[in-house]
Order: sequence, then C-alpha cells, then structure tokens
Amino acid sequence: MLDEEIMDLGPEWRAFEPGQREKRSRVGAPETIMLHDKGLSTDIDWRNRDIHGNDISGSTRTKMYRLRMWQRRMRISDAIDRNLAFALSELDRMGSQIGLPRNIREIAALLYRKAVINRLVRGRSIEGMVSACLYAACRIANAPRTLDEIEDFSKVDKKEIGRSYRYLVRELNLKLRPTNPVDYVVRFGDQLGVTEKTKRRAMRIVNQAIKMGLTSGKGPTGIAAAAIYIASLLEGEKMTQREVAEVARVTEVTVRNRYKELVDKLNIRIPT
Repeated sequence: MLDEEIMDLGPEWRAFEPGQREKRSRVGAPETIMLHDKGLSTDIDWRNRDIHGNDISGSTRTKMYRLRMWQRRMRISDAIDRNLAFALSELDRMGSQIGLPRNIREIAALLYRKAVINRLVRGRSIEGMVSACLYAACRIANAPRTLDEIEDFSKVDKKEIGRSYRYLVRELNLKLRPTNPVDYVVRFGDQLGVTEKTKRRAMRIVNQAIKMGLTSGKGPTGIAAAAIYIASLLEGEKMTQREVAEVARVTEVTVRNRYKELVDKLNIRIPT
C-alpha cells in the first residue's frame, strides 16, 4: 500500500455528461487579469427568476434592480478601477481584432497594471498606453507586430503609440531584444501564400544576413520582405516587389534596396 486516506480535491457530486456537469457546478470563471477586478466580484443575474425558474414578484424585481445598480457602482468604486475597466476592455477589443492569442493579451494587461501602479498613465491617453502595452507584449512573446498594424485598430496614431512605448520601456525598465526579421518571415509568407519551402529558404537568407551583420541599422520588416522576394525567385514562384511591399507595409524602394544588398553581399544568383 502506497498511501491511505487520500484527500479527494474534486467535487462531491458526479456528472456523466457536459450539460449535467455545467448544471451542477457551483463555481464561476477562473481568476483573470483581463478584468479590472480579476473576475472575483459577484454578478447578479439579469433574469428576474428565482432558483426554481419562476418569475419573481414586482417588489422583489425592484429590489434586485437596485442591488444590480449598487453592484455595478461597487465594482468600479474609484478612479483606478474606472481606468482599468475601460483600458482592459479596450485592450481586449484591440487584441481580438489584431488576432493576438490570449497569452499576449494577458502580458499586455499585466504591463498596463504595472503602468497604473507606477502612475505612468497620468497625463497620457489611455488608448496610447494600451496600444503601447500591446506592442510591447508582442515583442516580449516573440510575435512582433509593426506599429502600422497596431495603429490600424487603435484610436491614436503610430507617433503617439511609439512615444508611449518608449516611455513605458524606459520607466518600467523593460529589457527587450531587437526585433528579429525571422519573426516576420512566416507571417508575411502566409499572407502572400508562398510555399513552406520558400519560407524556409527566406529564413536561411535572413540568418545568413544576420551572421554577416547586414541587418544592423535596417528595418526588420524590410529585410524579411526582401528575403521572401529573393526566396520566391529562387523557388520559381511569381511575385512582384509591390505585392511583398504591401504585405510588409514598406515601400517598393525599401524592398528593392534590401534586395540588392542581400543579393550582392550573400552572392546569390537569381535565375533569369
């Protein structure tokens, strides 16, 4: 015998199907930093029915209406709660529209909470700080997005986002590595519809450029775009510089200049 009197940490009831489990469960959603109160407050059901599903009386309905009103007021009791409630809902909206996974949105929410605790939000727009937190969270999670992509779903321009981001990094002492062009290759390649072979070849081109120091001082999106364009030519896929530039959100001139540099320095022979 290995052990006896083992404590069962599960519920005291049994369920044999999902519907039965949901009906018998008496707990709410798990704690989350995506809500200003972390999801720990009490919710009063909006349906005017009792535990048996019967309609409640008029006097009880009036009482429940007042309780709901005071519950909403108690959940957001001060300026910090109001700030967090608005900012985190805006953060969730933007993250969903950009297509960011939940873990990145949670990193952004944590950064914003730190900014509020350190009083970095005072005198700055909430939208700008939320956008900056999302931009920083993407870089922390090695899934970077460009300022243009964040701006598409933000209520402020990219100058304001960049200014808030630099302020956030400086005040919170965030240690972020420079963005790697490789991080953009797969996403740009998927948007362009190139094959996996082309994407892998583009990654090899970028890694060679990094080893030779060709990416220093150059925008990572331009390097990634040029590498994809070169790889598509080597693999026989028809693609124009304009198509690549539109996906990477850079100019055709940038793609052309990075293309010439990579071809010359890496001694790549482009088939004619």
